[in-house]
Amino acid sequence: MEELSDKDFVIPPIKYEYLDHTADVQLHAWGDTLEEAFEQCAIAMFGYMTELEKVEIKEVHSVEAEGHDIQSLLFHFLDELLFLFCAEPFLIARTVTITEFDRKCFKIKARAAGEEFRIGKHSQGAEVKAITYSSMQILDQPEAERPEVFVIVDI
Repeated sequence: MEELSDKDFVIPPIKYEYLDHTADVQLHAWGDTLEEAFEQCAIAMFGYMTELEKVEIKEVHSVEAEGHDIQSLLFHFLDELLFLFCAEPFLIARTVTITEFDRKCFKIKARAAGEEFRIGKHSQGAEVKAITYSSMQILDQPEAERPEVFVIVDI
């Protein structure tokens, strides 16, 4: 874990939204690249758990994920980030930056920057219990306007 401050990172613009889904929530994120869409989906997950505007960047954690296809890569990427929130020091990430994205071997290396979640400072949104494959979509065709991802999380 590396000690940081807000000055070390640029907060990206919001490129995600929350879509209603029976008993769960669907994250819809997009970006100029598929990497950015994955990053935005991760930020959306943390944003559903608390108000990100109150999260300071005090530390950064590295995460790695791999899958057997692009959907399992997204699943494992989000699952690794959710684990950071569920295990001490209960990291709530304000930014997530993918540093390596291997589309052939389905591997990601990323940095999640934020701080420890603390009741009183951070509001409690819905608890994300798990990432699901249900209705997962990754749209990244050349004819598409922009890369998009749709992920349902269990709350």
